[in-house]
Amino acid sequence: MNTRHRIRLPQIDFSKESESDVYFVLDSENGSEKFRFHDYDRIFAIPGLYEQLFYDRLKCDSPHFLADRLNAVITRAGERVSGLRVLDFGAGNGMMGEALARHGVSRMVGVDISQVACDALERDRPGLYDDYYVTDLSQPDPAVKEELQRWKFSCLTTVAALGYNDIPESALREAFNLVEDGGWIAFNVKETFLGKSDGDDFSSLVKRLLAGESLHLHHLERYQHRISVEGNPLYYYAAIGRKMAPWPQAD
Repeated sequence: MNTRHRIRLPQIDFSKESESDVYFVLDSENGSEKFRFHDYDRIFAIPGLYEQLFYDRLKCDSPHFLADRLNAVITRAGERVSGLRVLDFGAGNGMMGEALARHGVSRMVGVDISQVACDALERDRPGLYDDYYVTDLSQPDPAVKEELQRWKFSCLTTVAALGYNDIPESALREAFNLVEDGGWIAFNVKETFLGKSDGDDFSSLVKRLLAGESLHLHHLERYQHRISVEGNPLYYYAAIGRKMAPWPQAD
């Protein structure tokens, strides 16, 4: 994790391009290689690269921000985060789990579709989660789903994983419904998902979830998720609420 990589951010204005088009260049003794920001498997495979790019260079603070706000909301409700049984959905290499652990959360299970992310977790943060499942919740294996249900989760977290076609609606719904009624839901989404400028299906999904009967919203806050390649602030919303009922298939 102490390796410093030579990362070059291109002199290109990506502000009007798709998120999937944004890239950086990694220089090494073997030459230069281009990585797209969403090439997570390739990025996770190189120790320290994910953290250096997103957290050091681009100043991402979402895991700590969301963990801090979740702790504050739960404390105001007269509960303790130390008692949570957390499902960290889209867990990657454990950045959110690490932030939650700093607040005293001890029971955590990670889920991600990527085996490379799991390998990176075991390399960088071994023992952080009680368990970690590499699985696709949009098509859950019945045995894995049964194991997850046994945890009786009281909290779902998902950070910087929603939208961009990374997680389908059915997978998010499965993760949501693995939380016991009355449990906590904490996630973040880019600000355009809640505005008028983004009319895609996932944007509509998030709006319906926030406005529906399955989730009682306790906290919604706009904040700086990170900076862009151009050095401009990128704003997200942090949403924290209590699950009131299962999220139905058709809403």
